[in-house]
Amino acid sequence: MGPWHRWGSELRQYRQAKRLSQQALACVTLIDRSHIGRFERAERPVPRHAAIAFDEALGCAGKLVRSWEEARHDPCQGATGAGGEAPGCGASACGPGASTPASLVTDGQGQAGSGEDGTDIVVAPARVHGRIVLVPVPRRIVLAAGLFGFAAAAVPLPAAASVPPADMLSPVEHFTHLRRAMIQTDNLIGPRNVLPALQQHLTSLAARRRAARGADAAELLALETRYEELAGWLAQDIGDERTAQGHTARALDASHATGDTDLTAYILGRKAQLALDTGHPADALGMAAAARRTAHPGSRLEVIAVLHEAHAHAVLGDAASTHRTYETALSLLERAEGDGVWGSWLDVPYINTARARSLAALGAYEEAAAGFSSALSTLPTAYRRDRGVYLARGARAHAGAGDLPLAAKLGGQAVGIAVETGSARIVEQLGHLDQVLATAPGEEGITEFRAALDRIVLHPV
Repeated sequence: MGPWHRWGSELRQYRQAKRLSQQALACVTLIDRSHIGRFERAERPVPRHAAIAFDEALGCAGKLVRSWEEARHDPCQGATGAGGEAPGCGASACGPGASTPASLVTDGQGQAGSGEDGTDIVVAPARVHGRIVLVPVPRRIVLAAGLFGFAAAAVPLPAAASVPPADMLSPVEHFTHLRRAMIQTDNLIGPRNVLPALQQHLTSLAARRRAARGADAAELLALETRYEELAGWLAQDIGDERTAQGHTARALDASHATGDTDLTAYILGRKAQLALDTGHPADALGMAAAARRTAHPGSRLEVIAVLHEAHAHAVLGDAASTHRTYETALSLLERAEGDGVWGSWLDVPYINTARARSLAALGAYEEAAAGFSSALSTLPTAYRRDRGVYLARGARAHAGAGDLPLAAKLGGQAVGIAVETGSARIVEQLGHLDQVLATAPGEEGITEFRAALDRIVLHPV
């Protein structure tokens, strides 16, 4: 018996000693049941993260993790690396479809997609070790928990299912209208419901572009670039970091192919925004500087780049540079040209709302709370998802300023919108708020808020 067969047998013994089925252990650890069966039979690599999850769920006090380390360093485990076994040692070889740790366990950012057995994977919130985190889990587990708002955004259908209609008279006009409709729909029902449809249309658009020639191909490529950018934004909003990065990178590549520097500047700004939201403010500064260099001086695209730069300074804790850069943005906006679609939504209230987020990052919570209150008072009712984001950020700012009852009240309102839209940005802020309010459980409304939040997240035990 090879080392991974021994480890799998040990996992089975601990599971059976707890009288848990593979399905029950899957629900506890948020690791797919089929993976657990293959781990026990030594048919696939075992990520260390999975060993830790099993050890904690089964109360093994570190024994399973130590056994995993021993198996990993066993001379017979072969060249397949951690968690794998050479075929000659009794374990099946790791095939090309083997899942990565991110698709199996509950730690960190995940990726929606499909497992090798066809299982739909979605990114959903879970309370792990007392904190709210976004984890990749099988869609059926999310549905079984009743979290329907987080169960959408399954894998798009194969390309063959997205062949564009042969009688389409104006592809550019058709796909342009579709994109506008999906942008409007996103703010009402959330990105999880819109992203799969957008990805389907993107596949169809790419097929049409490849069949076109000349000016038609160029127009379709520019439109495809905008679709890729929008798909990246939607994936970012549901917490699917890897998919967001993939779409945004393809958008940047395509923008260079179009030769449209405005498009390139905009997407460089989006990459800065993505870097900020995924915890890389230094990278965001570089991307924002590149966006500003690429943008036409005096354009609204330059203002957008400066706003990303300002927030990067705030996340890095540089208050002086943050305030100076926001003043630069306001000054540039006064003189900015009308860029058509580029930054048409930019105005002073928008910049002030962006500044409120940066003030919160700097710990200036009272000023941040006032900024979000002003933003909420003027936000159109159709911007449902954005209202949830502002409510959650405003609640976090009020908590930082010491007004815990108001923070709990606003947070409770944001919970409802998080359920409707499935926005990870809302959930992430509510997770931060939850950590603050947990320190004052007796305050008015806090118990109700935390109970409401617990009802919309998974609970591995």
